Amino acid sequence: MENIQWLLQGFQVALTFENIGAATLGAILGILVGAMPGIGSLAGVALLLPLTYKFDPTTAIIMLGALYYANMFGGAYSAILINIPGDGPAVMTTLDGYPLAQKGRPGTALLVANTASFIGGLIGMIILTFTGPALARLGLNFGPVEMAALMILAMTSIGWLMGDSVIKGLVSTALGIIIACIGMDSVTGIPRYSFGNIYLLGGIPFTPLVIGMVGFSKVIGMMKDRNKTTELNMKLSFKESLLTRSDFKRLLPPAIRSGVLGTFIGVLPGAGATTGAFAGYAMQKKFKSKEPLGTGAIEGLASCESGNNAAAAGAFAPLLALGIPGSGTGAVLLGGLMMWGLTPGPLLFTEQPEFTWGLIASLFLANGLTLLVAICIIPFLVKILVIPTRLMIPIITTICIVGSYSATNSLYGVIIMFIAGCIGYIMNECDYPSAPLILAIVLSKIFETNLRRAFIISGGSPLIFFTEPISLFFMCVLILLIVLTTRKKLMNKN
Repeated sequence: MENIQWLLQGFQVALTFENIGAATLGAILGILVGAMPGIGSLAGVALLLPLTYKFDPTTAIIMLGALYYANMFGGAYSAILINIPGDGPAVMTTLDGYPLAQKGRPGTALLVANTASFIGGLIGMIILTFTGPALARLGLNFGPVEMAALMILAMTSIGWLMGDSVIKGLVSTALGIIIACIGMDSVTGIPRYSFGNIYLLGGIPFTPLVIGMVGFSKVIGMMKDRNKTTELNMKLSFKESLLTRSDFKRLLPPAIRSGVLGTFIGVLPGAGATTGAFAGYAMQKKFKSKEPLGTGAIEGLASCESGNNAAAAGAFAPLLALGIPGSGTGAVLLGGLMMWGLTPGPLLFTEQPEFTWGLIASLFLANGLTLLVAICIIPFLVKILVIPTRLMIPIITTICIVGSYSATNSLYGVIIMFIAGCIGYIMNECDYPSAPLILAIVLSKIFETNLRRAFIISGGSPLIFFTEPISLFFMCVLILLIVLTTRKKLMNKN
């Protein structure tokens, strides 16, 4: 009850003219930044941070927080319309968002994504309001052992991305793990697979790789059909884009489930919104969908969009309550707080309640404003799909190049994008799924770092995973999943 009173006081702070304007500006900029492949929330917040130096601290953090949050909305736009994820979390959005748009329902796909993002973010904010400090303390219990056990469990989810051929799925997964190993060893600092190339010492940049693998590979495929248009069967009016009662019933359950799961993942150190999107989509695989996931299922689109927005909201719990950023963007926000003379930590909620609860209240405000802005621009965005393919090819290619260059500030990113695009096209032509490769890259880096740290702590003994309560729970769940899956397959054979 006390938290509700503080939240109401926070709304009094957030609903001033200056703060509403800051939240609105942050929401608009966040959508624009998120929709531009290769830029992302980290670059957007970092670029705007110097401009807020003379702002009131509350107004400044409200604008940056709204930008960070709205970025999760914007990343879905390019993923749905042109199959190029605006940022890491939007990778999963391409799996069902783009196919749904190609079925002639681009407006519906955008509205499903925005509504699910709103629901996931709202759930995350409600949980943050009532359990923020407690969740932050829970996140502290996740050391290398617990994170490694969680990643082992998460790696099992690659199975549902394998496609029709398990062998091809395993090959794709193995390629992703090898790519993740390129660069400096995260524990010893020794170069791996760099072949004497200084650019490879930093590893393969994720954003150009994804842009190439998902986006540019599609451009190569479009060259076959460059004289065709995509105007057929496209429902472009806003009225036809509105969600039906059936659509809403399909998106609501996965959005709620992923919202709860994504909030918890956002609290964990180093997990981030990308992992939240993957986890939400993986969980939806365990539930029934009207259409198979990956073919334009509303349930799949809603699950990943809700998961990444909830994770973005959950990331504020350790940032505010403990002063521990969960991502690169969180680190920039932490730097901003310190720049304004504020010290995040347990005392922030008691010493600076107006600031803390004003920020939390502004997230609710930004959530609603972002949804409103997003709905207003949908009728204009869907018109992208009636542009002839022969014109879309140079447009998308330009976006791929600019996005890849923006992510690395060098032609190295562009080269990686072109190479990844060619590999992705070959994989598509040979029916090798690219999703396991991308998921393996995301999870492998987190898994390897924490696994090796866990073995250093235990002196090389794997028994440490069965002596810690949280890791023991994850290992029991893993064993249970293996047993149930094996039993199901044996029963199907009989």
